[in-house]
Amino acid sequence: MSTDSPAGRLVLAATPLGDARDASVRLREALAEADVIAAEDTRRLRSLVAALGVTVTGKVVSHYDSVEAARLPGLLDAVRGGSTVLVVTDAGMPAVSDPGFRLVAAAAAEDLPVTCLPGPSAVTTALVLSGLPCERFCFEGFSPRRSGERKRWLAELAAERRAVVFFESPHRLADTLRDAVEVLGGERAAAVCRELTKRYEEVVRGSLAELAEWASGEVRGEITVVLAGAEAAETPSAESLVPEVEARVAEGERLKDAVAAVAEATNVPKRDLYNAALAARG
Repeated sequence: MSTDSPAGRLVLAATPLGDARDASVRLREALAEADVIAAEDTRRLRSLVAALGVTVTGKVVSHYDSVEAARLPGLLDAVRGGSTVLVVTDAGMPAVSDPGFRLVAAAAAEDLPVTCLPGPSAVTTALVLSGLPCERFCFEGFSPRRSGERKRWLAELAAERRAVVFFESPHRLADTLRDAVEVLGGERAAAVCRELTKRYEEVVRGSLAELAEWASGEVRGEITVVLAGAEAAETPSAESLVPEVEARVAEGERLKDAVAAVAEATNVPKRDLYNAALAARG
């Protein structure tokens, strides 16, 4: 791509979740030096720079969900023209359940310079505070709003071995936890992290049943939920499955077909199950 001036760069910057003192030195510098700041909420941006004692010299534009697509051409033009465009959200990392993804994808498609200033994230903060195993985890964004969709979503996570992190609104939390009890079982361990890094930070740990009962009262603030990964199901012995094989044979299936079906459903080697079935027949 040829332009009249060297391309600028697109910068995504993580902002504090609640405590302005978590702002990095690089974030302070970027806020002061950027040619354009695309902010999810310009009022939040003003509050942040005031708390940091930073003077913004660049142009500030709104960049929330409803206008993200409309802002795209102008922000890309600014980068092409040599400007530094800084993207910030209300809290945490842009593009993680917040505006930013479309802009990064479009800039990358044109091979425009893109970089990131790392920093606070509710996802990783909640993980380490949950007290749950988190060597491996997945992030699910916000849970579905409607109960039926939410239950189907939870059913897809029932066998997930990794810890699961998702965001939830305070007024839907109780319903979501009740659905989780119904779909995943009340004993599944979890943690509800509320108002992370803020004055009233709270982390409530326990079983889903315990958390659902706790959430039945009034809960406020920004919510991040962590679910423990599912425990590995024990593989049954081949001998214990022989009655199921014989029942299928009694209904008309061939022995090999019955063995293949039961082995596939239970993750038991077909050879072991077939030999066990033959041994049981004497």
